Amino acid sequence: MFLTMGLKPRNPIKCSCRLVLVGSCILLYLRYLANFVPVDNLPANREGKLRQIINLDDTLHFGARQGVETRTSWKAPIIWEGMFDPNLYDQKHIQNQTSVALTVFAVGRYLDAYLKTFLTSAEQHFMLGLKVTYYVFTDLPEKVPSIELAPNRTLKVIPVEKHSRWQDISMMRMKTLSDAIESEIHHHCNYVFCFDVDQEFKGRFGSEALGDSVALLHAWYYNAPNYQYTYDRNPRSKAFMETGDYYYHAAVFGGLLEKVKNLTDYCFLNIMEDKLNNVEALWHDESHLNKYFWINKPSRLLSPEYCWDQVIMEKRDINVTRLIWAPKDYVGLRPKEIGYKKHKLI
Repeated sequence: MFLTMGLKPRNPIKCSCRLVLVGSCILLYLRYLANFVPVDNLPANREGKLRQIINLDDTLHFGARQGVETRTSWKAPIIWEGMFDPNLYDQKHIQNQTSVALTVFAVGRYLDAYLKTFLTSAEQHFMLGLKVTYYVFTDLPEKVPSIELAPNRTLKVIPVEKHSRWQDISMMRMKTLSDAIESEIHHHCNYVFCFDVDQEFKGRFGSEALGDSVALLHAWYYNAPNYQYTYDRNPRSKAFMETGDYYYHAAVFGGLLEKVKNLTDYCFLNIMEDKLNNVEALWHDESHLNKYFWINKPSRLLSPEYCWDQVIMEKRDINVTRLIWAPKDYVGLRPKEIGYKKHKLI
């Protein structure tokens, strides 16, 4: 009947597309209206939903620690025990399915001396509850110890070349880390922390330490006057600094993948330029790291709780030790460096 009246039959495909379009528009409109629902009218689980969008650093109690600095001049927090709610941080990062790469270099005699203790203690204290991948860079992959890992934690061994000088191992790790972030780590993790292997976890090193760009206050210098900081004072070096904000320890640094990659690329390029000019920075990659953080301010600083040297007698500010320096045998581990000068205040 409709044909005799000059009407065309409806196209079922076009009708379906129109229905999908109308339905999508209604859904988008409802989402738009939802933005204007008063907080008091949210369902019973509104507290959990609000917790997902809250900035956790707004919950930090900056006045909890008297006598120590808890915030930088550029408003970055300095994390101390008592300032944060660990359960709040952990819940948020577990909900967000945060994943963390822990990178560590265990080359030559350092593997036998330190790696097993480092890894087993990390299993007890590092980012518990989160997905963690350990990346062990070593010239002796067959000697990496087998340790029992908790669920959601894995270990990957990446072979690296052994350099004849420990200084070159220290400096060349920046390029190795950059390459690993680009080729491997970015597939599995969104944060990365870089550690020296001659350390042992002793307490919680948790999600409160995560941030865009994370630097560590050096235990020997965190409360020392600026003029005592051991920046590289050689104007010929790319690490040259006349002054700075703090003295940062290269034994621990981290952050979002892209931020750490920027740091490692910067340090490597400047190390190579120094080599071309026959210059070596005073504290090698640590000197270049300090220069990078002077130019590119870290968004989060870790107090010396996160890497403490037990040799230091004055420890009234240290309520908990989360990571400690292992006892050093530089003569045995660095036989060619008999004249090695210990890195601390003299």
